[in-house]
Amino acid sequence: MKAINLAEKLALFSTHWDPHVVAGYNGNDVMVVKFQGEFPFHKHDTTDDFFLVLEGEMVMEYDDRDPVTVHAGEIVVVPAGQTHRPRAEEEVKVLLIEPRGEPNSGDADVTPASKPSI
Repeated sequence: MKAINLAEKLALFSTHWDPHVVAGYNGNDVMVVKFQGEFPFHKHDTTDDFFLVLEGEMVMEYDDRDPVTVHAGEIVVVPAGQTHRPRAEEEVKVLLIEPRGEPNSGDADVTPASKPSI
């Protein structure tokens, strides 16, 4: 039981769309990820999607509503079953929380990330 420095964890990798687990609690993975560009539209049928922007700015796009811009220090929670895609013009650093084993690609035709622990 010690403090986890998210900046140190983020400095351990440079890849995009590649979440890394930094902690777990109550059956959830707490992860950090870097991304730039856009992820395919997808949804998670049985779980919400939690995003906390640590550095930079991202846009959460939806298939049926206006996009939401999320700045550093802000969160967005995508409800279960909502089709969405995150995107960022410049690299963004994000903390994610998902149930352990939930594929980051949801129902998209994209191979899920492996989510290594660091």
